[in-house]
Amino acid sequence: GPTTGPTTGPTTGPTTGPATEPTTGPTLRADCGSCFALCCVAHTLTRSTDFAIDKPAGVPCLHLAEEHFGCTIHDQLRPRGFPGCTTYDCFGAGQRVAQHTYAGISWRADPGSADQMFRVFAVVRILHELLWLLAQAADLPSSAPLLRELDEARARAERWADGSADELDVLDVGAQRDATVPLLRHASALARAEAPGPDLDGADLLGTDLRSTDLRGASLRGALLVGVDLRGADLRLADLTGADLRGADVRGADLGRALFLCQAQVAATRGDLLTTVPPGLDRPAHWPAASAQPRVGE
Repeated sequence: GPTTGPTTGPTTGPTTGPATEPTTGPTLRADCGSCFALCCVAHTLTRSTDFAIDKPAGVPCLHLAEEHFGCTIHDQLRPRGFPGCTTYDCFGAGQRVAQHTYAGISWRADPGSADQMFRVFAVVRILHELLWLLAQAADLPSSAPLLRELDEARARAERWADGSADELDVLDVGAQRDATVPLLRHASALARAEAPGPDLDGADLLGTDLRSTDLRGASLRGALLVGVDLRGADLRLADLTGADLRGADVRGADLGRALFLCQAQVAATRGDLLTTVPPGLDRPAHWPAASAQPRVGE
């Protein structure tokens, strides 16, 4: 199952979205009103601090409305034990699968398509996240030498995502993603050359105290940062691709120029007004409206 849970239903609109979108190509921001609540059905939920229930893949969440595709507890997700739902982002894959791949015919209207639709949704979600990462890389000034390769990679990913349901169902999306990772790593290395930091790819930093740490230019791709204390830390030009930031305390931290930091990651953290976020990302609603400057030793 996913590391975070489904987003809200269409009556409320998306809770998350990417920092920027490419100037051409698909919309990479979730539009729940144009989806069939695919994330609320397709994914497995495991009872945890993220989800209050267990739910197998392919079974609608018990809070999914029967007469439409909205979440019946959207305004109460966090207090009701579903913070994972508020941090999930499909990068616009939901509406693409619903309206383009399946031409607006939902899994409720055509139950026979449900299993394939859920598999295809998982594939397109990966492709859309890849498109978002490639767009982020192309926007970096340091990526000028890579623009042709980045544009070609985006065009390939777009062609795959534009395929038929049958084509998407057999696409080896993992192999396609893996083939693109070296290019993204190259873009990251060029950007971080301005202030090279430690290589912490995949590091298990669960609960670590990193208050006021200089992490400029660090590579934290896929790092486990759950519950990490990052108050006052400097994460400018740190590569946070796929880093798990659930419950990380980023009050007063500088995330303003962090690389490949998406809205879902920010939404999973605990920040405040002193936390600097990248342009285009929203401050999560659960962050306090005011806070004192974090101090070492608090």
